[in-house]
Amino acid sequence: MLLSVVIPVYNSESSIGNLVALLQQSLPATNVEIVLVNDGSRDRSERIIFQLAQQYSNVQAISLRRNFGEFNAVMCGLNHCTGDYAAIIDDDFQNPPAEMLKLVEKARQDDLDVVYASYGKKEHSLFRNLGSKLFNWLISQLMDKPKNLYLSSFKVISRPVIDEIVRYKGPYPFIDGLIFAVTRNVDSQLVDHQKRKEGKSNYSIRRLVSLFLNMFIICSPRPLRILFMSGWLFIALGLLAVVFETVIIWFFEEYYKAEHIVWITLVLVMGLQFFAMGLLGEYLGKIMMTQNGWPQYVVKQKSIKDDRKIA
Repeated sequence: MLLSVVIPVYNSESSIGNLVALLQQSLPATNVEIVLVNDGSRDRSERIIFQLAQQYSNVQAISLRRNFGEFNAVMCGLNHCTGDYAAIIDDDFQNPPAEMLKLVEKARQDDLDVVYASYGKKEHSLFRNLGSKLFNWLISQLMDKPKNLYLSSFKVISRPVIDEIVRYKGPYPFIDGLIFAVTRNVDSQLVDHQKRKEGKSNYSIRRLVSLFLNMFIICSPRPLRILFMSGWLFIALGLLAVVFETVIIWFFEEYYKAEHIVWITLVLVMGLQFFAMGLLGEYLGKIMMTQNGWPQYVVKQKSIKDDRKIA
């Protein structure tokens, strides 16, 4: 069995070398390939990953021309990996590399397509933990995901599922959405989670909002259905307001607060309209970019091993 370790790299000049060295120590090098994808880093990460590719025969380095996003970088790694399983791990040392063997063993023993890492205690900030809980709740509403399954970025994916996932060529990949479009044969495995050793998370509020939008739009049409039902709800509320106004005016000749209800109704309806236009605009914009062949990622440079098949 060959295990591929896919690592999206972004501004990790101080940590990626130590992570690769720890992977070499923790995993049997003869059965592991490491795919490093530099996602438009602004530091020396690009130079370092190519140095690592020269230093280790089982390391492949790929550099993208700009920052396409974590999911796009992972898709690039999945397109270039050759293992029977692919483990996706971040470059922040919060997931001990040796823990991925637990995920692989769980996948092999139970014949699973995907195994997610689950944590007894997450060593993230309060803001990050709350964001993760909101993210998983939204995913449960949009997809038929088991409610007790935590969608961690640390996971192991089998080769048949990888081959299906990489068929998606759109510019906005959502890895977990693609997984659940292919299979429901998934489970989780309890692993350790450590505090971040250095630096800070690259997930700003802006990046999290972008992630949520992609999740809403790419993986499910349910937001449009919710919007459709909301339209009917506001129509019903409008009719009730008309009845209410008629009854009040019928029994009370001098009624001075009717305009308040009118203004509240107008504000609510306008808010719904603007939300609907924005949501439809997001769908249309992403459809247009997909139809125009907007690239999922663009490879700037990659290392080449004589004994590796080049994708």
